[in-house]
Amino acid sequence: PEQDQVEIHAELTWNDRERLQKADFETMTADEWRQARRLLSQMKLAFEPLQTRRSRRANHPGRPDWRATLQGMARHGGELWDMRWRQPRTRPAPLVVLADISGSMSRYSRMLLHFGHLLGSADARVESFVFGTRLTRTTRLLKSRDPDLAVSQVVHAVEDWSGGTRITTSLHEFNQRWSRRVLSGSATVLLISDGLEHGDTRALSFEMDRLHKSCRRLIWLNPLLRFDQFEPRAGGIRAMLPHVDRFMPVHNLASLAELVAVLASPAAAQRPLSLHR
Repeated sequence: PEQDQVEIHAELTWNDRERLQKADFETMTADEWRQARRLLSQMKLAFEPLQTRRSRRANHPGRPDWRATLQGMARHGGELWDMRWRQPRTRPAPLVVLADISGSMSRYSRMLLHFGHLLGSADARVESFVFGTRLTRTTRLLKSRDPDLAVSQVVHAVEDWSGGTRITTSLHEFNQRWSRRVLSGSATVLLISDGLEHGDTRALSFEMDRLHKSCRRLIWLNPLLRFDQFEPRAGGIRAMLPHVDRFMPVHNLASLAELVAVLASPAAAQRPLSLHR
C-alpha cells in the first residue's frame, strides 16, 4: 500500500538567520549552503535610478507641461483650470558582472552565480561574464528560471572552471571585445576576484584603468577581505586597487546585503575607497 509522504518545513529562527548571515561560504556545510541559497533568493534588490531624456506626467510641481496645460484650458473655455507638470523618467542603472572562477574562488563563485541569477531576474539590464584562464559570457545561461539549473549550465559550459587564473588576459579580452557592446558611461561593473595575479602587473594596471574609464563605477568584491589582518601586499592587488571606486568583501550573506545597499545608492553619494568592512 502507498504511504503518505510527510514533509516537514522548519522555519529558521532568528539566531539561525543571524548565524547564516555571517557564515563564510567556503566553510558552510551542505545543509547550510541550501539554507543560504534560500535566504539569498528572498533578498530584495534595488538599483540606482538614473534619469533619462524622456519625461512623464507628474502630480507635483516641477517642470511645466505646457501642451497638457493648454489642452486643459481649451476644454474649459480658455481658463487656466489646472497647471500640468512633468518629471524625468528613470531607469535602473545597468550592471556588468565579471566573476573569477579559478580554484581559489570556486566556492565563492558558485554562490555568486546564484546572486548573479537573482540580479538577472530584476528589472535592470545585467550582463555577466566568468573568467579563469579565458573569458566566457554567461548572460544567456543565467536566464533560466531555475537558479540551480542556470548555475549548473554555467559550470558545464565553462571549460576552465576551478582551474588557473589569468586576470590580465581576461580583462584585456573584455576591454577589446565586449566593452563597447555591453558597457556604457552609466554602467556599474562588479569585479569579483581575489586579485592574485602572478608575473608583471603593469599590464594588469593598464587594463584596470581602461575598464574603470569605460563605466560609471567599478566595485571590486574580494573574499580576502574576510580576514581582519588583510593588507594589500600582493602585486596584483596593489596594481588593481588604484582603479576601483569601492573595495568590498564578498564571503557571506551579510556582505551581499551590503552590496545590495551600495547598488541602490547614488554613486556620487558613496564614501571614498576604503578597506574597512
